[in-house]
Amino acid sequence: MSKILVIDDERAIRNSLKEILEYEKHVVDLAEDGIIGIEMFQNNSYDVVLCDIKMPQMDGIEVLDQLLSRSAEVPVIMISGHGNIDTAVEAIKKGAFDFIEKPLDLNRILITIRNATDKTTLIKETKILKRQVSKTFDIVGESPAIRKVKDVIEKVAPTDARVLITGANGTGKELVARWLHEKSNRADMPFVEVNCAAIPSELIESELFGHEKGAFTSAIKQRKGKFEQADGGTLFMDEIGDMSLSAQAKVLRALQENKITRVGSDKDINVHVRIIAATNKNLHEEIEAGRFREDLYHRLSVIIIHVPSLNERIEDIPVLARHFISLICEEYGIPPKTITNEALAALQKNSWTGNIREFRNVIERLIILCEKEITEKDVQLFSQPIFK
Repeated sequence: MSKILVIDDERAIRNSLKEILEYEKHVVDLAEDGIIGIEMFQNNSYDVVLCDIKMPQMDGIEVLDQLLSRSAEVPVIMISGHGNIDTAVEAIKKGAFDFIEKPLDLNRILITIRNATDKTTLIKETKILKRQVSKTFDIVGESPAIRKVKDVIEKVAPTDARVLITGANGTGKELVARWLHEKSNRADMPFVEVNCAAIPSELIESELFGHEKGAFTSAIKQRKGKFEQADGGTLFMDEIGDMSLSAQAKVLRALQENKITRVGSDKDINVHVRIIAATNKNLHEEIEAGRFREDLYHRLSVIIIHVPSLNERIEDIPVLARHFISLICEEYGIPPKTITNEALAALQKNSWTGNIREFRNVIERLIILCEKEITEKDVQLFSQPIFK
């Protein structure tokens, strides 16, 4: 069911449209001229507007301009009489969703409105999804340590420079990678992740570069690797310090030549990918031990961003706590809980060896086990594992 505004100076047209649309379970408001229609549009929320092109006082094109200036997201369908086709085309150029000729055809009306409401629904769902993604992948905090990270992201993101992100487990290295992508010129292209530590060494090359059918026993069909999937976008290689030396050599070639070769093939495939890598290891020590190629390190580390541990930014704990409380309560579909200043101070005294990941788990535990207000006593009881 949608809410529809009909603007037309002909009473018969208005009433006919109202009867038809209400029969289809829509809610319909009527306006007899453009001035009234604009006022109603401004004071109410509509999913679709039907507007006649030729009306006294203010014609449909003027009404269209006024409606779109107030909300460009609500589809406006123009109703055109004979001889008004040129005007209808002008309306489309100005942003009208569609136009319907008089005499009105019932099927055409219903199909056009269905398409328009589908567009409105998609816009609403996209907005909700963007808000959720924005909240989920936000880098929260204003401490000097995290402010420095944000400043570097702002400078580096618009470039194609390769970035190496360092930091302990759970500090939010993936969030930094996502921010670099979202603020880059590649934001509309794929962001592809690969966890190098989670893939067996014998499969990492197939995962990164793909394989041809029959390349090995389980290769029952051709498969594109992560480099090809990320073509034009960003490839985030997490835990790159765990990659085998043979895979490192092939990654180095891909970075040098912007080409990859699928396993089981001798054909080169051109790829244009921005590489962002992350590790919790000290790569200088890995190089000294012969476990990581120095030339690959220098290829990856054009820019190095170190993500601080939570213990290095405890002043961010109050804003992080409120952020996670809001986010988790929304996920659970419950009203946001409050937290006392004493409880926040108690959280700041903890040692967060698991960093943001551990902190989020503790907040989720407090939300589940506590009443409407999280107190200092709650933090003392539940900030550590319940079972030991």
